[in-house]
Amino acid sequence: MAKLYFRHGAMNSGKSTALLQVAHNYEERGQAVVLAKPNIDSKGDQAIVSRLGVERSVDLLIHPDENLRVEFTLLRNEHNARSNSPISCLLIDEAQFLTRNQVNQALEIAVLDGVPVLAYGIRTDFQTRGFPGSIRLLEIAHSLEELKTICRCGKKAMFNARKAGGRFIFDGDQVAIDGDVVTYESLCPSCYFKESDSAGASPLD
Repeated sequence: MAKLYFRHGAMNSGKSTALLQVAHNYEERGQAVVLAKPNIDSKGDQAIVSRLGVERSVDLLIHPDENLRVEFTLLRNEHNARSNSPISCLLIDEAQFLTRNQVNQALEIAVLDGVPVLAYGIRTDFQTRGFPGSIRLLEIAHSLEELKTICRCGKKAMFNARKAGGRFIFDGDQVAIDGDVVTYESLCPSCYFKESDSAGASPLD
């Protein structure tokens, strides 16, 4: 039976790089893959972009109101009509932006359609609150794997702190992709608490 995998980690833990490496490994063995990501992630537009500078266009851009299984099936049928090599894997970047229903549909692709699904994403936002897609993945994925990175102090980073104008901020909308104004830094719990205390914030409320 194929499985649904959730590989998660704080920002800068190499999730997109790992995804692209998995795609390369499959294709090096002559196996076809589908790369997908939610369209809410505007970074790189229709590409998966690694912070190491590697990027690749996605095959499927997922809108919030779309049925992931239906869209994947349509793409797979098109692929099968022109190729003798079946799709061996579905790779999803920025999976935290999937809806709960789309995560359910990812599980259906794995279990009912027999295609492994590897989802990569972060668990929580800059206020340590879980993204709906990540929460559902943690609930139903067959396999959970943490990709680790370190804080500026050298400890394991767990939280994704948001910065604007060079200052840490602890309020605002959950979704804000990296850009000229907003950036993120992966912090350990100790450094996260120090920054939130300095800002007079209570992000764990």
